[in-house]
Amino acid sequence: MALLANRADNTISVLSISGTDVKVTDTITMPDSVSHVMFTPDGKRALAARSGANKVSLLDIAGDKVTYNKFDLPTSQWPYNIVLAPNGKIALVNETGNGGSSDGNVDTTAVIDLEANPPRIIDRVAVGDGPEGLAMSPKGDVAVAAILSGSNNKKAFYYHQNGHLSVLKIDGKKVTKVGEVEVGGLPEAVTFTPDGKYILVGNFMTKDFSILKVNGSKVTDTGKRFAVPGHPASARMGH
Repeated sequence: MALLANRADNTISVLSISGTDVKVTDTITMPDSVSHVMFTPDGKRALAARSGANKVSLLDIAGDKVTYNKFDLPTSQWPYNIVLAPNGKIALVNETGNGGSSDGNVDTTAVIDLEANPPRIIDRVAVGDGPEGLAMSPKGDVAVAAILSGSNNKKAFYYHQNGHLSVLKIDGKKVTKVGEVEVGGLPEAVTFTPDGKYILVGNFMTKDFSILKVNGSKVTDTGKRFAVPGHPASARMGH
């Protein structure tokens, strides 16, 4: 199964996958636009970010049936990207703020306790102005939030030429910001390599990817980049 968020249509498409045969089997109508949807590791639930409504909705999954039972978590402004810990205990949600862009004010990453019944938001970590891209290491011990920092708006008082990653250490259900690493202009795409040793960051404005080194919860810039033909806005890597 795959789930696809249709932002303009206010729906989530349910796709069945059998080898190379992919079919749309159902369409879940949501109250408003959905920016992102992610499965829990056990496949029994999914979380859907409804940016304009400032909510994360839970979907129940039983076999090939997906149901929205209208259970929502209230987030801060503009929840956009979601990641889940491999052990299924927590999820992180970037709350981008101000309609999904920088505005000079600090924004947060919410921590959702998925073991609680019902699930609930248990913490928010201040990460910077405009967190968009979000990724978690394969081990689930560190995550990074890509911070826009007004790097696409030269006329703004909050403009910075480059954005950065905020590094989040994960200890059980406690999430703490432990560092920042400068990258390129308007970093949106971010993903860990399958071994968790590197992070690739897509810089939208400069049309390239930064390569960062991971050592525990310490993340450093290797100083190396590779160019891409267009503007990278999102990325995933198979594990």
